[in-house]
Amino acid sequence: MTDQMATFGSSKIQHGKHSNRAYLMRLAPDDLPGIVDYLDHLAITRGYSKIFAKIPAAAKKSFIQNGYDSEAAIPDFFRGEEKVLFLGKYFSPERMREKNPEIVEQTLEVALEKPPLNGEPTLEPHLSCRQMRPEDTAQMAELYRQVFATYPFPIHDETYLRQTMETNVIYFGIWEEDGLIALASAEIDRSGENAEMTDFATRPDCRGRGLANHLLVQAEAAAEKLGIKTAYTIARAYSAGMNITFARNGYTFSGTLTHNTQISGKLESMNVWYKALQP
Repeated sequence: MTDQMATFGSSKIQHGKHSNRAYLMRLAPDDLPGIVDYLDHLAITRGYSKIFAKIPAAAKKSFIQNGYDSEAAIPDFFRGEEKVLFLGKYFSPERMREKNPEIVEQTLEVALEKPPLNGEPTLEPHLSCRQMRPEDTAQMAELYRQVFATYPFPIHDETYLRQTMETNVIYFGIWEEDGLIALASAEIDRSGENAEMTDFATRPDCRGRGLANHLLVQAEAAAEKLGIKTAYTIARAYSAGMNITFARNGYTFSGTLTHNTQISGKLESMNVWYKALQP
């Protein structure tokens, strides 16, 4: 089960019971202030316990006045100039209160204590890395099924992978002989000149080999060639691995989104990290 995509005017919204939320993914300024009431109506009528909104900082007044709180922020996010805010509005006190504050704190401490990587990570000689192609989507979907029982987007679906590959997502994979063992992607926002580094998955028996570091470097390089100025990620706050990867690769922590995303059957809090790819 995955959530649905919807529009309000020119704005883009994901919503559904999977993550029990409405997610304003892209705000068109002309849709203010009406979209604020629309999101409330959507959440209340569908019984969602959170609205999550990613908005330009200039639009914050309408949201803050309507009960949203800022959970994270990234400077110079849009075209290397304007700040983005990640806002949350809760319709359930239980969802608003972090259930595992000690785990969130410990994960962040571990990540921030790690030394930065020196130089570009190298692959073991018998491994290869390349950009994924449409004919690879069957193996991609199979790897995602092995790693994630459920996911916010339908990455288990070959058709979805091909569609995103043809539009705004660049996927990279690492191969061991003929077997795909690790994946990651850069979701490109050309107009905003930012990219989300996401969908990292390593086959369980191949973890601990630094594969995510290599994939991240490849994804960053591809995004930078397209003129992307800012890279960011939304990483699971209860899992040290990806937080360590981004911290060691020069990303800055900017906040935690409480009980934000359903992954593999449970709602998880998520940490936001960012990095300037171009000065």
